[in-house]
Amino acid sequence: MKRVVIVRHAKAVPYGYDDDFTRDLTERGKDDAALVSGELRKRNIVPDNIISSPAKRALKTARIFADNLKIDRNRIRQIDEIYDGLTTSDFLDLIYSLSENTESVFFFGHNPGFHYLVNNLSEHNVNEMPTCSTVGIDFNVNSWNEVEARIGQIAFRITPKMLK
Repeated sequence: MKRVVIVRHAKAVPYGYDDDFTRDLTERGKDDAALVSGELRKRNIVPDNIISSPAKRALKTARIFADNLKIDRNRIRQIDEIYDGLTTSDFLDLIYSLSENTESVFFFGHNPGFHYLVNNLSEHNVNEMPTCSTVGIDFNVNSWNEVEARIGQIAFRITPKMLK
């Protein structure tokens, strides 16, 4: 089995889109990221790899998760195309490039793209993905090359609101 975990970045400051790339997390965003990653730690859900958009809010969310899951921040791989937006086909190509030794991978990025990806990868739709939503999708395959759209099973869905 292979697992993809899609994480929408935590709550960011709303100072507009002129400088969207460098928008930072709010205090609530930092707290929410710590809360959700703490829940993952309790459930023993830890990734083999972490891949993030290089945008400040996504990367900071990934770093908070890494810290709480006891993963070296230097292992976070940044991919520009996640910020720019990936089609499902592009995302599958990214998945196909993963090492077969990897059983689970966390991706950190943005809506609306990540919401679309969750719904396009899994058999069942997720209605919404508020900030810091974390969705685990399991694929009953032995190789990343066998992953296809619409065959994943939602293993879990965690939002900060569920934990408060």
